[in-house]
Amino acid sequence: MKKIQMVDLQTQYFKIKSEVDNAVLNVMESAAFINGPEVKSFQTELENYLNVKHVIPCANGTDALQIALMALNLQEGDEVITADFTFAATVEVIHLLKLKSVLVDVDYDTFTMDTDKLRAAITPRTKAIIPVHLFGQCANMEAVLDIAKAHGLHVIEDNAQAIGADFLFSDGTSKKAGTMGTMGTTSFFPSKNLGCYGDGGAIFTEDDDLAYKLRGIVNHGMYERYYHDEVGVNSRLDSIQATVLRKKLPLLDGYNEARRKAADYYDEAFASNPNILTPKRAENSTHVFHQYTLRILNGKRNGLQQFLSEKEIPAMIYYPVALRKQKAYYQDSDPKDFQNTDKLLEQVISLPIHTELDEEQLKFITDAVLDFMK
Repeated sequence: MKKIQMVDLQTQYFKIKSEVDNAVLNVMESAAFINGPEVKSFQTELENYLNVKHVIPCANGTDALQIALMALNLQEGDEVITADFTFAATVEVIHLLKLKSVLVDVDYDTFTMDTDKLRAAITPRTKAIIPVHLFGQCANMEAVLDIAKAHGLHVIEDNAQAIGADFLFSDGTSKKAGTMGTMGTTSFFPSKNLGCYGDGGAIFTEDDDLAYKLRGIVNHGMYERYYHDEVGVNSRLDSIQATVLRKKLPLLDGYNEARRKAADYYDEAFASNPNILTPKRAENSTHVFHQYTLRILNGKRNGLQQFLSEKEIPAMIYYPVALRKQKAYYQDSDPKDFQNTDKLLEQVISLPIHTELDEEQLKFITDAVLDFMK
């Protein structure tokens, strides 16, 4: 049996090695390393895949969030609401821009923003909402968008973990994750469902004026060389990463389906154990399983992680500390307002999930989990 990894990027690469290697060599020979034709082609292809008017590539997913906020001309102290249970980048950019983060609890079953808590957190200083499409499925965007419209708020979707997922509206229409709000952002970090071989990110929007502004911000605020109309940053997707992404984008739906099949295997294996809750698949979103995250109910989560480690099965805890309790972002809070987040911190454990898992590996992993949990 092959060594089990959380994400097996090497085997995935070997399957497309010749195509990727040739494409990278072509970039090297062209010497068009920054804003070259490969970047522009990838931008167009991703716009077509997402059915969104504008994709603005940038250097990484954290930059994408920061640049999206910069484009809104918010003022110091303006409030931005996001989820307490997510990776720090989401709140990091709020603080970098001297805005105020307002953290809210998540839904226990889907791990995404509790829209009732969102509604209750809005104040006259609230200017934007950042719903996080955590672990591979969409937040309840229909409710988020209704709330935002009622209060005149911007919505920036943090779509670093759910590219390719579809949100299903009650009227029967659907949209890709990241394309429903004022803007959406994503990361192309290597372990993502659509990952490059370095850092990369992008911002999505339907708004022509915002797209124009975003394209200036990512390039030092320039629309004409050496004329700086905006306060900008240096955040560009390089051509080598773009050409890798061009080769992988046509495979994304297949990659996501492979992850779903692995998740199906896990779901079936764990269905009868009362102390294991498998990931909830929301009725209004497809799931692309960036992570496969269990909830362990008998207090033995940490013991399970150690047991799996001894069997050379990686398992990760995403996330061990709430954002509101992190030293950098500490906020006084009433535990009653974060009951779901605090339960999840004690229960969640993520198993290996990627495109290259085979049945032998899946059986070994599930047998080990069930052996410990019996």
